[in-house]
Amino acid sequence: MSAQEKIKSMIDENKVMLFMKGDRKFPQCGFSGMACQILDHVGVEYTTNNVLDDNEIREGVKVFSNWPTIPQLYVNGEFIGGADIMREMFESGELKQLLEQVG
Repeated sequence: MSAQEKIKSMIDENKVMLFMKGDRKFPQCGFSGMACQILDHVGVEYTTNNVLDDNEIREGVKVFSNWPTIPQLYVNGEFIGGADIMREMFESGELKQLLEQVG
């Protein structure tokens, strides 16, 4: 299975998927930590993938989304954005509305 196929599979299998550096208990960068804090605050179930564990996934997810940075959030198979977009959506209430639709 190629990196692109693995990424698509993870996104398809998880309603809320966060590609990040580290994991939710021990983020390896400030932006990934902020992304987890936002999702934890909203109270949604989410799955993470530590891109530091697999360089093919780390580089592949940037190609998959056409987005150059990590973390990256996907909701219901749709790319939402990185940490800055998540923060803006959180502050406006848009992220909570989006995630409430997930259930």
